[in-house]
Amino acid sequence: MPITANDPKKKSWLEVPEQTDFPIQNIPFGVFITKDDVITIGTRIGNYAIDLGALQQLNYFDGIELTDDMFMQDTLNDFISDGKKTWRLVRNRISDIFDSNNPQLRDNAAHREVVICPIEDVEMQLPVLIGDYTDFYSSKEHATNVGMMFRDPANALLPNWLHIPVGYHGRSSTIVPSGIPVHRPMGQILPNGENTPVFGPSRSIDFELEMGFITTDANIMGENIPVHEAEDYIFGMVLLNDWSARDIQKWEYVPLGPFLAKNFATSISPWIVTMDALEPFRTKGPKQDPNPLPYLQQKGKHAYDIHLEVSIEPENSEAVVVSNSNFKYMYWSMSQQLAHHTSNGCRVNSGDMMGSGTISGPTPNSYGSMLELTWNGKNPIKMKDSTERKFINDNDTVIMKGYCQNKEVRIGFGEVCSKLLPPFVRK
Repeated sequence: MPITANDPKKKSWLEVPEQTDFPIQNIPFGVFITKDDVITIGTRIGNYAIDLGALQQLNYFDGIELTDDMFMQDTLNDFISDGKKTWRLVRNRISDIFDSNNPQLRDNAAHREVVICPIEDVEMQLPVLIGDYTDFYSSKEHATNVGMMFRDPANALLPNWLHIPVGYHGRSSTIVPSGIPVHRPMGQILPNGENTPVFGPSRSIDFELEMGFITTDANIMGENIPVHEAEDYIFGMVLLNDWSARDIQKWEYVPLGPFLAKNFATSISPWIVTMDALEPFRTKGPKQDPNPLPYLQQKGKHAYDIHLEVSIEPENSEAVVVSNSNFKYMYWSMSQQLAHHTSNGCRVNSGDMMGSGTISGPTPNSYGSMLELTWNGKNPIKMKDSTERKFINDNDTVIMKGYCQNKEVRIGFGEVCSKLLPPFVRK
């Protein structure tokens, strides 16, 4: 089935700013509350949120097999469960409805009134009920930097890293959408030179620049997903800030890996950009040497050229861009991650989320964490207000943005924007 929604020549009858992340070629999916306090599934074109629940009630999806309440729910899980054919049919139909040459909705003022909302009038929600969350560690540059910092620089990568997409299971209960503030966590820390830990607020809160992908129902328990089929089970992608407490992590991560230092908060952008929308931006990933085992081998373009940016905005001051990176730097692809994840028969469900791991590039300004950007605090970053940052301070806001762009079209993710608050105080 062709992806007609990707036609770069297509124009919308809605007013769309020139450098928007959300042209008619994007058509992402999300969940929002309208100004009338109705929760609905929707999409976005330019600076307008589109109520897909209202569109469905008005029969604009006639001819597509959908349950009667498909877009009148508070999560995208059921829609994602319907699979790639349905996603493409719906996205193509939305594109057709808002095509500048289609008068059906354009010339119906009563329908437009209930379907289209200014983006500032809606409140974005978590787009899916995330049952399980897995975080990978798939940037060679990031893994090498961390290995050089804390281990023998000549053997920065552990022996398994070039053979498997390393990952761990995270905590879905603390995944929040953009705009929800995050509290500095408490935890056990071993002060330098001491033998006994202390309990208190983390002093080394960090962001991790990542992207997440959302899956559909992929397999039954015991069944693996071949790497060449894995992309069929990926619905779309979000920006992801996987907050880290570096001092808590340093004390706890041996022998079983990340725990409380990682599961206190993970922030994601609210619009899921589909893999269909990202199709024009495929590119080749880094050369893999040694060649992976046969179940992970793939040819062709399985990476995506997604420009990424991180800013830190101190309270009452201007934001400073601290990192410019790109998703194409990832050593292990999403297909390889999903194939490896299910290689032991692990079940993957609709709405599950996989984090890419910190995305660091080859140059210091493309590193994806403060740990690397300041080299564990040795090289602080100066803010516009003349203060310095080794890690993230209370009341700082971390802003991540991402977009793809070629000569014909720009497709973006919006942003994930989160403020770090002091530790939570019980009243």
